[in-house]
Amino acid sequence: MPQIPRDNKAAALLMLTKNVDFVKDAHEEMEQAVEECDPYSGLLNDTEENNSDNHNHEDDVLGFPSNQDLYWSEDDQELIIPCLALVRASKACLKKIRMLVAENGKKDQVAQLDDIVDISDEISPSVDDLALSIYPPMCHLTVRINSAKLVSVLKKALEITKASHVTPQPEDSWIPLLINAIDHCMNRIKELTQSELEL
Repeated sequence: MPQIPRDNKAAALLMLTKNVDFVKDAHEEMEQAVEECDPYSGLLNDTEENNSDNHNHEDDVLGFPSNQDLYWSEDDQELIIPCLALVRASKACLKKIRMLVAENGKKDQVAQLDDIVDISDEISPSVDDLALSIYPPMCHLTVRINSAKLVSVLKKALEITKASHVTPQPEDSWIPLLINAIDHCMNRIKELTQSELEL
């Protein structure tokens, strides 16, 4: 039988640790996908393959591979960079929240611990949504929407943590630093996806 956490603080730490692990796994999968993607694979089709009945004539003339949806364009690759940074910021946010709960959490502050865990539980699914949206064929508008959703959840998690008993010094410099990093990532994502909004 699995061991039941001894109190509310232990239960909160258990949930936060699971969330950190989920986000860490998502980040590693995203990085692995980026490393494994060869954007030039399939671009050099030989002449015999180009003349086969599998391709339409226009694609042959333009030189597009039949599997273009399997690879990222240069614009996609540029957009992935701030997305990965945003997921790294998510991981840092969860780790810091877990550390604060471990160091300062009080088992009798049930409502505040529950609030921290509840909002932290939203981070991993939001990271997953963003991670899934970066796979080719990438829709930049979907990436922008999922990034904005994640940013909203992260900022709410930081606000709730900052206002709670686990942050004895709310003016602590790590919260504004994380918010700045998150904003920087989102601003870059907005810049790179602006043309999608203008279509």
